[in-house]
Amino acid sequence: MVTTRRMARASLVAVVLVLAAAPARALEDGDLTLTVTAEIPGSAEPYPREMVLLRIHGVYRAQIALEELRQPSLPHFGWTQLGRDRWSRTTIQGQEARSFERVVAVFPQGPGRFTVDPFVHRLTLVDNGERRVVEVRSPPLPIAVAAWQGPGGPDAAEPWWLPARDLTVTDAWEPEPETLKLGEPARRTVTIEASGLTADALPPRPVLRTRGVLTFAGPVERQTRITPAGPVARVTYRWDVRPGVPEPITLSAITIPWFDTRARVMREAEIPARIIGGRTAAVEAGPPPAPASPWRALAAGLAAFGVGLGAWRTFRRREAPAAPALRALARAGRRRDPRAFHAAISEAARRDPARAALWRADPGTGPHLAALDAALFGDGRDPVPDLAGLARALARLHPPDAVPDALAPLDGPVRHAG
Repeated sequence: MVTTRRMARASLVAVVLVLAAAPARALEDGDLTLTVTAEIPGSAEPYPREMVLLRIHGVYRAQIALEELRQPSLPHFGWTQLGRDRWSRTTIQGQEARSFERVVAVFPQGPGRFTVDPFVHRLTLVDNGERRVVEVRSPPLPIAVAAWQGPGGPDAAEPWWLPARDLTVTDAWEPEPETLKLGEPARRTVTIEASGLTADALPPRPVLRTRGVLTFAGPVERQTRITPAGPVARVTYRWDVRPGVPEPITLSAITIPWFDTRARVMREAEIPARIIGGRTAAVEAGPPPAPASPWRALAAGLAAFGVGLGAWRTFRRREAPAAPALRALARAGRRRDPRAFHAAISEAARRDPARAALWRADPGTGPHLAALDAALFGDGRDPVPDLAGLARALARLHPPDAVPDALAPLDGPVRHAG
C-alpha cells in the first residue's frame, strides 16, 4: 500500500515536471492574418481623384491585450478613414477567433501604377499569463490608375473634374424670382451634394452673369459627412439677385458635367434657368379708373378708332421691332420646337422689352409661357404647351405704344414713367 502511494506520487511529480518543461503553444500558420483589398465600382481601373475603398481585414486566433494598426504613408493618394475600427468574434476551423476591420477611402492623384505598402498591425498577445508583442503585415497591394481619354478630365482647367457615385442639385429662391419688381432683391441658394468624394473636390462657385440682372455673391459653405460607404460632400452657394430693368430677364442655366463612377459614363446636372421679374409689372399702374358715362365712352371709342386707323396705316409702312421674332415664333410653333420657341421669345424681349413684359403679365399667355419654362428647365415631368396656339396668341398682343405715332411731338419722344 505504501509502495503504491509512493509510485503514484512519483508519477504525479513526473507529469508536473514534463508540463513545466514543455514550451508554450507556438502560433501556427493562419492564426494571425492581415489582408488589404481594393474596391472599385465595376472592377474597372479608377481614374485620378476617383474614390477607391481599402478594406483592411485581420483574423486572429489568439488572446490580444493591446493593438495598434500602423498605416503606410500613401504618398500618391489622398485618403480619409471611414469611421472607427470594428472588432467582432468569428471562428477558424471551428476554433474561436477575433476579426478586425478598418475601411479607408483613398483618392489617387494621377495616373500610373502604384503600390500600397504593407499595413502593420502591432499586437500584444497574452500567452500562459505572459505578454509578448508580434507584428502582422499585410501583403503589398498594387493599384493601377487609368489616364482619362475623353474631353476635359482631371488635368483640364474647364470643366471641373467631378467623379462621384451620384450627384444632386437643389435650387431655392426666396422670394420666387418671377415676382420681383425693379430693384427688389431675392436670395438664391444652390446646393450640390455628391457621394464618393470630399467637399474640397466640389467645384468653385459658378458665375451668375446676365445683362439686366445684378448679382452679389455670398460666402461658400462646404461640408463632408462620413458614412460606411464613403464620404458625402456638400457645398452651398448663395447670391443676392436684383432685376436692373423693368422687363423680364432670363437667368441662363448652368451645366455641371460629372463622371458617374458606378455606370462609368459622363453625365450632366444643371442649375436651372429662371425668369427674373416682369410678372407683376402690369398690375403696378394703380387702382382702376371710375367708369365713364355712355356718351363719353362712345366718343372715346370713336376717337380711339380714328387714332388706331392712322396708327395701323403707319404700321403698314414701318415694321414693328419684334416682327422677326414673331415670325420665328410662328415657325417654331409649327415645328413644335420648344427650344427654338424659347429662343424666339428671348429675341423678342431683346428687341421689344415692353411687348415681352406684356406677354408675361397677360393672364391668357403668361401661364403658358411659365409652363414652357417649366417644361424646358424643370424636372422633365411638365408637358410642353400648344406652341402653335401660343404663337398666335402672342402675335395678337402688343403694348399700346408699340405702334409708332404719325404725329410725333416736336420736342422729342414721350417718356413714360415706370
